[in-house]
Amino acid sequence: MIPRALETVLLDVARQYPVVTLTGPRQSGKTTLVREAFPDHAYASLEEPDLRDYALADPRGFLGQFAGGVILDEVQRAPDLFSYIQGIVDREDVPGRYILSGSQNFLLLRSIGQSLAGRSAVLHLLPLSLAELQGRQPFPLETLGKEVPGEHQEDAAADLMDVLFRGFYPRIHDKGLDPSTWHSGYYQTYVERDVREVLNVGDLEAFGRFVRLCAGRNGQLLNLTSLANDCGITHTTARRWISILEASFLLLLLRPYHANFGKRLIKSPKLYFLDTGLLCYLLRIQSPEDLRQHASRGAVFESFVVADLLKNFFNRGREADLYFWRDSTGHEIDAVIDRGRERVAIEVKSAQTVAGDFFAGIDFWRKLVGDSEAPSALIYGGDRSFRRSGVVVQSWSML
Repeated sequence: MIPRALETVLLDVARQYPVVTLTGPRQSGKTTLVREAFPDHAYASLEEPDLRDYALADPRGFLGQFAGGVILDEVQRAPDLFSYIQGIVDREDVPGRYILSGSQNFLLLRSIGQSLAGRSAVLHLLPLSLAELQGRQPFPLETLGKEVPGEHQEDAAADLMDVLFRGFYPRIHDKGLDPSTWHSGYYQTYVERDVREVLNVGDLEAFGRFVRLCAGRNGQLLNLTSLANDCGITHTTARRWISILEASFLLLLLRPYHANFGKRLIKSPKLYFLDTGLLCYLLRIQSPEDLRQHASRGAVFESFVVADLLKNFFNRGREADLYFWRDSTGHEIDAVIDRGRERVAIEVKSAQTVAGDFFAGIDFWRKLVGDSEAPSALIYGGDRSFRRSGVVVQSWSML
């Protein structure tokens, strides 16, 4: 097993709550993690038809067979269990008794909210972060934009385009699989199974076209009207499909930062795919060499940085205070981390050489907030980290 940063948090909350819920996309490593973290718990997957039939027909009897702790995988497939679990933990508040996991986040969290609110801790596991892939500690967000990170030559030696093309789903790295073949199977399984079950989509071809259109708009402001028109569907359908893609952790809608600086601000979110390998597959990029020359290279790299920052928050068991900022005149900051008393502005550039105009957005931001030394970072595609123009310039490999 590739060690996961979330394991420490998972064990910690299991000492405090009777129910712990772990969500995330399919194949992000949820089952492997919970079975590694809780080896003494019984395990039951509700994907198995006989177990699911038992849980649906006799929920009391099904839960009664687990005297100690139990891991219930894909538990959203037997939604009636949540009410019975509520009754049990209200009578016997034993920390860590039920570990629930599932990949249909929209169904799982709805059931949690209805029956287990206040009784369950909820954590999210995304595919591997760069730090997990490299086998090191996650980058301390507290120092981002303030301190130049130390160099790791073995990390810097990795080829950026190869990392982005392969993506971060654990099985690809654990088994050494061909990323194109794996992502093709993953996408087809997702469309043919999860979408058909949850959305009841009659026209899977239209949905597939919609997903690829979203991939082509990665890193751009979300325009549902344009997406709907290009796909030949209604605005309402486009909104519903986007919500499902977001709830499935396939993409992120990065919300704008709305601090009042006396400017007219953009209100639409930006669309990002959370795995660059899957994004490359949807963009029909065939190899790392293709990506190096592709028009979407910058957008793919930006998606990687935003996703890795999000993973850093989730792997600490925290909600992501992550935004972008843009005004109506086109001034923009790719990512803003809100720390309460301060905000960190982050610019993202895929180039390996730092140019002077890369700092224009940060310079404008600092004037806007009235702090010429406001914490700021430029994350780029090169292999050195240093300070320039009062800004921390950070290699992608140091994330």
